[in-house]
Amino acid sequence: MDYQKLAELLFPAVTETPEEVETKFQPRNLPEGAKVTRFAPSPTGFVHFGGLFPTTIGERLAHQSGGVFYLRIEDTDAKREVDGAAEGLIRTLAHYGINFDEGAVIGEDGTICDKGAYGPYKQSMRGPIYHVFAKKLVAEGKAYPVFTTKEELEALNATDKKAEIKAKDWHEDQSEQREKMLQARQITLEEVEENLKFGNPFVLRILADGDPEKKIPFTDLIKGKLEIPENDEDFVLLKSDGIPTYHFAHAVDDHLMGTTHVIRGEEWLPSLSKHIMLFRYLGFRLPKYMHIAQIMRLDENGNKKKLSKRDMGANMDDYSRMGYAPACVCEYIMTLLNSNYEEWHMQNPEKSYTEFPFNIKKMSNSGCLFDFNKLNDVSKNIISRMSAAEVTRQVTEWALQYDPEFGAQLAKDPAFTESIFAIGRGGKKPRKDLATWADAKPYMGFFFDGKQEDAYPENFAKADIKQALTLFLATYSPADDMNAWFEKIKEVARQIGYADDMKLYKANPDAFKGNIADVSMFLRVAVTGKLNAPDLYAVMQILGECCTRNRIESMIERLD
Repeated sequence: MDYQKLAELLFPAVTETPEEVETKFQPRNLPEGAKVTRFAPSPTGFVHFGGLFPTTIGERLAHQSGGVFYLRIEDTDAKREVDGAAEGLIRTLAHYGINFDEGAVIGEDGTICDKGAYGPYKQSMRGPIYHVFAKKLVAEGKAYPVFTTKEELEALNATDKKAEIKAKDWHEDQSEQREKMLQARQITLEEVEENLKFGNPFVLRILADGDPEKKIPFTDLIKGKLEIPENDEDFVLLKSDGIPTYHFAHAVDDHLMGTTHVIRGEEWLPSLSKHIMLFRYLGFRLPKYMHIAQIMRLDENGNKKKLSKRDMGANMDDYSRMGYAPACVCEYIMTLLNSNYEEWHMQNPEKSYTEFPFNIKKMSNSGCLFDFNKLNDVSKNIISRMSAAEVTRQVTEWALQYDPEFGAQLAKDPAFTESIFAIGRGGKKPRKDLATWADAKPYMGFFFDGKQEDAYPENFAKADIKQALTLFLATYSPADDMNAWFEKIKEVARQIGYADDMKLYKANPDAFKGNIADVSMFLRVAVTGKLNAPDLYAVMQILGECCTRNRIESMIERLD
């Protein structure tokens, strides 16, 4: 077979050589040890929580080493592409602090454009580049055409990127597949010319030289040392429309874009032998691979299941709607990625997660368990350390989008709102009332709506409650400091036969009708309508004398 002639027959319009293409993608000028990583999603829907994992890893590895983190849009599967998905993906990742040094970005006109010297960063715009290297493989006898039927082409073109992981390109059982593959390899130049003359479509397949009985030693940065069977499958490089498969496109792009580390899910491990072969055939240096474990969740029976796109929490847009602060989600991800993160954070509570020395060796090999309870704990800790001004800003922005009426209340007087969020903030043991911005309304909505409920326990006499409230109002003064204010509540307790000291009460509870905590609770319910509320003294100070008196008097009237 004259492979050079075959290459010219198949790619007559390709005049550029691989060497000429290489000159357009010069090596980056980076410090020694710098890593070049990428996130390369398909624009087929929302950003999955699992997508934030490799993105975070790639961003940390690149930026900690003084390297480059870029975004490549793998949009070669046009049938599954969702309009606006790529733009939504970029905006969502930016919301969670994932910013790319180069790659596909949203321009001033709202459309995607390139930032950097290694584009185009959308695979659909890189077709001529792939054809140059496809022609090279044909000319070297490492790839060949297979002219196929319409039905076979439709089946092949329906195969999406992820289906390429396990899909066999030939649709019969293994023995028939092998026989058909060997027959296809025997195509002659005359047959090629005849098919091309009649305009018959073809796919381009690699000519595999692997022996599945032999193993390739390979070291994965997470899985460790592996042995994988050599590839003996003539998998497809180009579909009949000239669009490359994921296998071929990623090899060419990762080489030309200078990718040093490929981070992807462990479901891609079965394809690894194909990729090793491709890099060898193309004469490219193989990047280092990290195959990360899947994210799991517990089902209703306590069994571990893969976090699927239908599960709550899978869609990153869910977190915005539920009111999770981006920093909280990012920090939670760090607790899942590195086993020593929480220890580091305890020692460095004021530092951002971006200052944590991320370490590949501390990553789990067996999978991470997604847990909303753990996310809420992480979130409460982070929000408790935010300034009142920052909480006010983020809660107001969230509420204006998802609860406009409440948002308008917050935005009407920002200083008033900030004074509320300042209650119990700061110090060694700040309050941890909020896990999400959605928690703000039930936490402090009483400042705005004035709604009160008869939330006091039924085992207290209404006469006691009424008397306690009446006595408090008789001496209440907003000018009192906290100590004077509390002494007046203790005096109220003594006058109605309640213990003014908890130690005294616990020593002889039968001697009293109740205790100082009960009296405080009467006041809390009257002022806030809640059994649990922020520091009552601070609440009264913020509400002011008029509002405080009106609310207590309203409770007294309802007790009559």
